[in-house]
Amino acid sequence: MKLATWNVNSIRTRVDRVTAFLERSGVDVLAMQETKCKDEQFPVMPFEALGYEVVTHGHSQWNGVAIASRVGLDDVALGFEGMPTWGDTPESEARAIGATAGGVRVWSLYIPNGRALGDPHYEYKLQWLAALKEAAGTWVGADPESKVALVGDWNIAPLDQDVWSMDFFAGATHVSPPERAAFAAFEEAGFTEVTRAFVPQQFTYWDYQQLRFPRNEGMRIDFIQASPALARAVTGATIERNERKGKAPSDHVPVIIEIAD
Repeated sequence: MKLATWNVNSIRTRVDRVTAFLERSGVDVLAMQETKCKDEQFPVMPFEALGYEVVTHGHSQWNGVAIASRVGLDDVALGFEGMPTWGDTPESEARAIGATAGGVRVWSLYIPNGRALGDPHYEYKLQWLAALKEAAGTWVGADPESKVALVGDWNIAPLDQDVWSMDFFAGATHVSPPERAAFAAFEEAGFTEVTRAFVPQQFTYWDYQQLRFPRNEGMRIDFIQASPALARAVTGATIERNERKGKAPSDHVPVIIEIAD
């Protein structure tokens, strides 16, 4: 089975690119982030025409997550237990959706950006990651042989090599020690980031501004954290850099893992 994650940066804008990618790549399950639409606005029909079921979680033109699968979608969950809220009238943002597809419990995740060190959104980000780690630990603890995939836009560059310039990012979010520690802490819950073993160094995101992509001034912030049983089954991974090229691309590219039966 092929499982992919992609921050599509508006599914209504890029549905043709996303479905064309599915046709070319043979991906069985695609987790999407930043869909930027309400559930009723999601363009489901082009996916269904290719044989994919789709589940979505979107409240507005911000955030939004979804999963498309041609190997089934069961036990859908919107958000996870203990997920922090945000806003003057707090409600859970559309940042997490889970479903079981092809025997894998897939969570499509859009981790909060953090905005700036010291910003309340930065603390929210750290709280969100801590709550996710706590929840994920209980999932694996309840069934150590379960195949669980935490996939998506983590908005964290765990290593210095994951940004084009540490000098440029000095004092900024995404590279701060607390964020990196929060990412690494998923190992305590039994998870392993499984893409780096196959793709040691490559970016997954390039800003639209200042010719960042032609200059390869990017970041690696899209990852797949796998439970022990899933990590043992992963046989390969790729980062689809070419999806950043062409007409109206997302600023992120797909990340794919291959999972043995």
